[in-house]
Amino acid sequence: MTHGEEETAVGEPNRSRLLDYVQAEPPGTEGPPEPRRSSLLDYAEAGPPVRGATEGRPGPKPGVPPYETPVFVPAHPRYVDTTYDDGRPVRVPFIAYELFAHPADVTGTVAFAFTTLEKLVTALGEAQPWVATSLGPLAEGVGEQGVIVLLDPRVAPGQPNWQLADLAAYAREVR
Repeated sequence: MTHGEEETAVGEPNRSRLLDYVQAEPPGTEGPPEPRRSSLLDYAEAGPPVRGATEGRPGPKPGVPPYETPVFVPAHPRYVDTTYDDGRPVRVPFIAYELFAHPADVTGTVAFAFTTLEKLVTALGEAQPWVATSLGPLAEGVGEQGVIVLLDPRVAPGQPNWQLADLAAYAREVR
């Protein structure tokens, strides 16, 4: 048996398909079969699906941006140290949106979203970590927790939440 082969239950070698592309076939065997065309291409070439006017979702309200509107959201990476089933340690990353107190809001907590990166930097400072996402999924995700999204909020001038030194300290902490 050679590298890339393993013995099957009936005693025939089972070759890795990767080897079909990196080494020649042994004499007396036929070459790899012609790759099949992906079904995904059929869908891509068919064009976008025809959708009904509402398709179960109400249309946008006047003054409300479309669901797909890109936004910049204050957020930063977080990590959970855990173990695999076999006991090996693993660090699992995820993104945490930063929520802000808002006394005028009933819940008292809001998520900020900005339509441009410049607006985020102006409001929260150049050291503010952020992620780009779509407005619709953001609003749905935080809405499940009773949080609303404020789009392009006016933030009172003052000390930004994050300073450059905070970023450096955070980077050392998560290494």
